[in-house]
Amino acid sequence: MTGEQTRRRGAALEADILDAVWEELAAVGYARLTMEGVAVRARTGKQVLYRRWPNRAELVKAAMSHRTGTVAGRIPDTGELREDVLTLLRMMVARQREIGSDVIRGLLAEAPDLDPKVFGIVYDILLPMLQRAVLRGEIPTAELSRRAVTVPAQLLRYEMVISHEPVVDSTLVEIVDDVYLPLLRGYG
Repeated sequence: MTGEQTRRRGAALEADILDAVWEELAAVGYARLTMEGVAVRARTGKQVLYRRWPNRAELVKAAMSHRTGTVAGRIPDTGELREDVLTLLRMMVARQREIGSDVIRGLLAEAPDLDPKVFGIVYDILLPMLQRAVLRGEIPTAELSRRAVTVPAQLLRYEMVISHEPVVDSTLVEIVDDVYLPLLRGYG
């Protein structure tokens, strides 16, 4: 049997499917992406996709992680809260540029189809950064509401989705210096 005739399984099949998602996104965009189209491109059946991912949003989220990695695995630790948060926001902007606004907007439109844990990731990244900042004496407490902890990411998400303009670094600095740091210093 040649490589074309060999039945793919496990990690090899999954990698082929996730690569096919990116190819299909490039060809048709998020709005026209279908499980059927991905299955054809990956040379597999759509039932194979549905066994792994319950819907299009979860499939695309998996393809994003496969292609760009996750931000959760790279929590900044620069020794200063301001730089930690700016570094995180810059990573998020770079990832959004690589993924594309079309995909981000499409996923947010289908947010109810995503595992709710996906929206807790930013909290899990920011909280340790805040806890380190407390130990360094930069802020009075890390005992904040989830909403307060995630303010910079929520503001960035708004800029990415609503503004339709590329997010420039001065916007990130404004989010951190004019909104987030004063909010954090006001607690306690």
